[in-house]
Amino acid sequence: MSPSSQPSRGALFALLATILIWAYSWIVMKQVLAHAGPFDFAALRYLIGAAVLFAALLLSRQSLRPPPLLPTILIGLCQTAAFQGLEQWALLDGGAGHVALLAYTMPFWAVLLAWLLLGDRPTVQHWLGLALAAIGLLCIIEPWHAMGSMLSTTLALAGGVAWAAGTVLSKRMFRRHAPSVLNLTAWQMLAGGIALGLVTLAVPQRSIEWDWPFIGALAYSAVLASSLAWWLWSIVLQRLSTTVASVSSLGVPIVSVLLAWLILHEQPSMMELLGIVFVLLGLAAVSGVGARRRG
Repeated sequence: MSPSSQPSRGALFALLATILIWAYSWIVMKQVLAHAGPFDFAALRYLIGAAVLFAALLLSRQSLRPPPLLPTILIGLCQTAAFQGLEQWALLDGGAGHVALLAYTMPFWAVLLAWLLLGDRPTVQHWLGLALAAIGLLCIIEPWHAMGSMLSTTLALAGGVAWAAGTVLSKRMFRRHAPSVLNLTAWQMLAGGIALGLVTLAVPQRSIEWDWPFIGALAYSAVLASSLAWWLWSIVLQRLSTTVASVSSLGVPIVSVLLAWLILHEQPSMMELLGIVFVLLGLAAVSGVGARRRG
């Protein structure tokens, strides 16, 4: 009893820590825009994060040889460059909680993209989840109002789609080539960081203020949110079921909404709260909650 409960307890602690780190990172991502442009920050965050992961590869004596380059670059362009760049851009005009919630619609887009790219046909349960999510998104976006933040909403949703594409491409990579998780993450993060660096050269932005708040935000995002949290998440995926892990990750946007309310005074409307409920129900359906009992 004791040996099996210890790993489980450790995984639950890792899960809680991951949720808190990732949830607070959305607050940091919003606040740092007072000190730097969105693409400068995103590029620095992921280039430093990649360096930390390569150091981890060396310390753990794993191979530094890259996985197949073209699919790795595609994953990096979707999962790191497009996802992080679009979400950071969305935060210029959008609230941290609002943007985080729309970014975490990723599982819905992943279901559809997995159907198109991998031939994984959605089940009735998946379609139910997508329908509930659509209702939730309508409540959150409120298209019947003239919204000044429509650009932010579109960017946040597009970032979620990019994240989903990176997730599906990663799944295909693991099926075909079975690379080490740490190795693939480091190389795709480097590819995405370089792509974001090229964007910074092409897009005019405000100058970086190299003050302590910016340095602290960069350290938190690169080391904690991009590297440590990834390592903790790998422990969660290793020791807990995929269903438990994926459903529990829904805590990230919910905690982000609460933290944005407390720290940034972004009070959610009743329609947004209703939308959150529908999105959570949809994500639970997509993740297969309850299906295990029948299996």
